Amino acid sequence: MVKGPFMSIEEKKDSAEKIKRLAEFKAILEKKIQAETLNLEGLKTLLEFVDSMLLERGFQRAKFSKVRNKKERAASTTSRAVFPLKSLSGELLANLHVSQNSMKITPAKDKMFNVKTPPFQQFLIERVLSKMQEKDSKASQKGEMEADKTLSYELSLEGDILQEIIVKNITAERLRELKSSVHWTLEKMYEKTKNRR
Repeated sequence: MVKGPFMSIEEKKDSAEKIKRLAEFKAILEKKIQAETLNLEGLKTLLEFVDSMLLERGFQRAKFSKVRNKKERAASTTSRAVFPLKSLSGELLANLHVSQNSMKITPAKDKMFNVKTPPFQQFLIERVLSKMQEKDSKASQKGEMEADKTLSYELSLEGDILQEIIVKNITAERLRELKSSVHWTLEKMYEKTKNRR
């Protein structure tokens, strides 16, 4: 039997089901690409952090007496790696500055992040930064780490608008988690702000 130019009801259903499955698969792939992109950014951040620590340790071990080397050593401890945090659409949300054991997040000049906008307080402050600080504080009380090595953070605000976040005494292990957490938080805050316009 020769098929005509028209599809049967069963064929239409089969075609619609295939399209639906392909669309679902596309969504899964997009999510995986987004996750891998964040992972890659985290790995790059860790690499920069390790490089700066190796550079500093190398200068400390050398113990050269020349003024030129002292200047280089000072420069290595104060230099910062800057990582732009962008939205899915490629818009700059903030810049993350990483130095030897601290990080500073400064929102983009055209972004107004209100700290009352979820998930800033509920997620970034309470579930991430405060939890890390609490964990370090307990470790310090048990004598497992020095008190001056515990994580601390400061928020700079103008009213309720975020100006910067400074996190001190971060470890290489926590750097990736913090970067991803800040990025995700600002992305969600930006989406909510955008929807209000």
